[in-house]
Amino acid sequence: MILESALLDVLPGREDEFLTAFAEARPLIAVQHGFRSLRLHRCLDEGRGSRFLLQVEWETLADHTEGFCGSAEYQRWRELLHRFYRPFPEVEHYGEPLLTA
Repeated sequence: MILESALLDVLPGREDEFLTAFAEARPLIAVQHGFRSLRLHRCLDEGRGSRFLLQVEWETLADHTEGFCGSAEYQRWRELLHRFYRPFPEVEHYGEPLLTA
């Protein structure tokens, strides 16, 4: 299992529009080979209500980097969501948990 993680800094004042677009975009990723789950969290810290944490679980790294990112659905995902980010998010990938509680 691979965990994709990205901090999404959405343009202030466009959070509701982003969430609407994300609801439309979610099915595009959910149908991808190797997709396991998705979580989107909104930051609760004061002054950071425009920041979201996206976590996506994939079967393999290639399912994300080659499969989804090379798909027609990804092009639509980009059209729907990438206009909201300033700066553009850094996406990182993590392996299996080393510790759990």
